[in-house]
Amino acid sequence: MDINGSVALVTGANRGLGRHFAQELLNRGATVYATARDPRTVDLPGVRVLRLDVTDPGSIEEAAGVAKDVTLLVNNAGVATYTNLLGSPLDAVRLEMETHYFGTLQVIRAFAPVLAANGGGAILNVLSLLSWANYDGANSYSAAKAAQWSLTNGVRLELAKQGTHVTGVHLGAADTDMMAGWDVPKLDPAFVAATALDGVARGWTEVLVDDASRAAKAALTT
Repeated sequence: MDINGSVALVTGANRGLGRHFAQELLNRGATVYATARDPRTVDLPGVRVLRLDVTDPGSIEEAAGVAKDVTLLVNNAGVATYTNLLGSPLDAVRLEMETHYFGTLQVIRAFAPVLAANGGGAILNVLSLLSWANYDGANSYSAAKAAQWSLTNGVRLELAKQGTHVTGVHLGAADTDMMAGWDVPKLDPAFVAATALDGVARGWTEVLVDDASRAAKAALTT
């Protein structure tokens, strides 16, 4: 799709990757709705600020009722509790699934009619190399991202009939607050946002941002 002139909505746009997505979209000539659970935390000039909590169906429906001109939806909002599946509080495991899987699904369900009314448009889901791999200490996150990857593939099939293109972007660690405590190689989040949006513009179904995500995908067939 042509991002210049599009109307984009980014979830979790107050910091990290989401803020970089919003900035890159502005740079490319899009009108941008920047959403967050607390809209007061959005400080990016030039965006339209909306409250949207992906775990709150009411706030999702309210945002969809306001942002009726959206043609590009970026599902970026996420959470990392750094917990395993066994021996960890079940509430933490549920939070990751509620955020990454059910939250993404609810946002797509709310905005699918909006996209259809505006010609189809596109959806970008921010996934992870942990959609395809596990890490002791973050197995709950891996499970939630694997579910979100399956969701991405499923809605791609269902939304094709209305002309909505769905792209999934996978990456290792980006240099954001979420990964601040991890001593691992980290990607520039501006590079991640630019690379992902290049994929959307080219009509790709999947964007593998780095060697780590490419290796994780390749390992599925070995």
